[in-house]
Amino acid sequence: MLTKKGKYGLKATVHLARLPAGASTQVADIAETNQIPKKFLDVILGELRNAGFLVSKKGKLGGYRLARPPEEIIVGDMIRALDGPLAPFPCASRNAYEPCEDCDVSRCEVRLLMVRVRDAIGTVLDKYTLAQMRDLSQEEFASFVDYI
Repeated sequence: MLTKKGKYGLKATVHLARLPAGASTQVADIAETNQIPKKFLDVILGELRNAGFLVSKKGKLGGYRLARPPEEIIVGDMIRALDGPLAPFPCASRNAYEPCEDCDVSRCEVRLLMVRVRDAIGTVLDKYTLAQMRDLSQEEFASFVDYI
């Protein structure tokens, strides 16, 4: 499941993707606009900077900006940087695999289903760039609301 850190990270980077190319903004502006606690956002943006998705500049005219064009940033890569593996359980992870103590991983139905869940989540998140996420249309939002 996506954590608040992942959700807030996506909201913040979409905010940055809406700025003119190369423009930066202050953490306080991102936090206020997106209703994200500023102290938590400071940590999130620092992690995204360390992972190479953002660039920061200190000072009065400083702030954060995207390190690359939003068309080159894959949503799944950002989620993995913030939340770690996409698998619901360690036994279903590709990169952080750990066997469960209570089952035979070669015959565990729960693990087999969770591998499919991991693959489905990865397929969607790795399909979208930050630019595509930013550009989701209002019509698509309406269809999501109908789904709920």
